[in-house]
Amino acid sequence: MYRLFVAIELPEWVKAELSGLSFGLPGAHWVPDDQLHLTLRFIGEVDRFQFEEIARALSEVQIDPFDLALEGVGTFPPRGKPNVLWVGIEKSEPLLQLHRRVEKALVQVGVEPEKRKFSPHITLARLKDAPLNRLGEFLMGHSLFKVEPFEIEEFHLFSSQLTSKGAIHTLEATYSLLD
Repeated sequence: MYRLFVAIELPEWVKAELSGLSFGLPGAHWVPDDQLHLTLRFIGEVDRFQFEEIARALSEVQIDPFDLALEGVGTFPPRGKPNVLWVGIEKSEPLLQLHRRVEKALVQVGVEPEKRKFSPHITLARLKDAPLNRLGEFLMGHSLFKVEPFEIEEFHLFSSQLTSKGAIHTLEATYSLLD
């Protein structure tokens, strides 16, 4: 079985910018730099046949390269006890279009449609008992965080293996965007 997701990798300089935020919050389990990414679609567990169908279907997704910019920080869920700290994505119609095309390709090969609304973000940390006053200070202190636009020229299919030390992501396929 494969546990799959589709994502956009971030340039190393963007990961370095995000790494600069990754400190000073008790109860935050920071995502390692090499695992920072923008998830387009979590697929879940599939067998070898489904894996091959998904990989083929994603190769049909076409869209021109586009720019993305990061801005702001926040938490999930929006109400209640926060358990994820994230960096936001500046509004991007091409990103939404890519997401829709990935979703359509997956549904065509039998993947259940995503029920949740697409909320583009980069997970910076998982939160476990983070003091709310310190979290509030972190959010206020980084509310104007912004990363200049960078070009997106490809997206990827990853597998993820859960271990006691966290998830291990393996690149399974890369899909270039049209130029």
